[in-house]
Amino acid sequence: MAPVKNGRVVYKEVPSGYPEPGKTLVYDESQTIDLDNVSLHGGILTKTLSLSLDPFLRGKMRDSKIKSYSPAFVLGEPIYNDGVSIVLRSENKSVQAGDHVISNISAQLLICSFSSPWVQRIRATDFQEYSVISSESKWTVVENEHNLSWGAFLGVLGMPGHTAYSGWREFAFPEKGDVVFVSAGAGTVGSLVIQIAKSEGLKVVASAGSDDKVDFIRSLGADVAFNYKKQKTSDVLAKEGPINIYWDNVGGETLDAALAATAGRARIICCGHISDYNADKPSSITNLGLAVSRELRISGFLIASIWPKYEKKFYDELPKAVASGNIKHVVHETKGLEKTGQAFKDMLTGVTSGKNIVVVAEK
Repeated sequence: MAPVKNGRVVYKEVPSGYPEPGKTLVYDESQTIDLDNVSLHGGILTKTLSLSLDPFLRGKMRDSKIKSYSPAFVLGEPIYNDGVSIVLRSENKSVQAGDHVISNISAQLLICSFSSPWVQRIRATDFQEYSVISSESKWTVVENEHNLSWGAFLGVLGMPGHTAYSGWREFAFPEKGDVVFVSAGAGTVGSLVIQIAKSEGLKVVASAGSDDKVDFIRSLGADVAFNYKKQKTSDVLAKEGPINIYWDNVGGETLDAALAATAGRARIICCGHISDYNADKPSSITNLGLAVSRELRISGFLIASIWPKYEKKFYDELPKAVASGNIKHVVHETKGLEKTGQAFKDMLTGVTSGKNIVVVAEK
């Protein structure tokens, strides 16, 4: 077979503000690959089916001199994240042609020490049509016994689902009668947190940025669902609180309002700060002093640090719950690798909801 094109999404420039399609992320078709003869060196050749878009990728679009828990993307190279692929050829005994494999970027991070940044051990799936994955890389063969969509494995059963499930188990310490506030409740993480909290009999207040998203989080069982663009978060929390648990996906003004509405010894779980991802400077927090006077427990976390602790229980419980419909989730598909740049910006600006994935190929 003659070489075929291997389309890819290349990181071209460090953005200021929101990443711009065609400038920050550029679709490139200049490379080809010989699927029959490309050397595998003991690894596997895969065809990419679906790729995950997550807000944390914005943090990797920075000057490489700026250290963080995860390395910056390399200018001129494809971006990468979690992905589901089908194996075309294999030189690895544990994987056969026709198998579906998934890579999880969070499962491939390790902590060096607090004095040095987190480093990536093995990169996840490149945003390109075909990839040769080395024998040292970490992948998981997907046993899709419930016939779920690949989007589920990148969302509610992927890194975002692990984040919600493990973070809640590790840091929430729920008690009967607790009031829980979840920001960005229509996202994959927030929507699962809402459902977990409701399954434990708690009162849930949740926010989102559009009326459609509010309807969705209400359908998940949230007792109070509101559009933060129409109602002030501080006003809603003053009426519905005080809150005992705040799951923070947003940071900024929302975090400040939640701090002001806390009960004594409330738990604040800092999962993300999307309000600052594209801002020129970080938001100011004025109510942090309440952490002392109200004896608040504030926990920030990265899923890689607690993933192994809850992984078995997660897979024992969640796939069955998703298949039965007891856990609801939404997947927003963008079809076509060339549309990645716009899809990423739409996710960051709140145009889309649920789990955002790019469908590269159907099979």
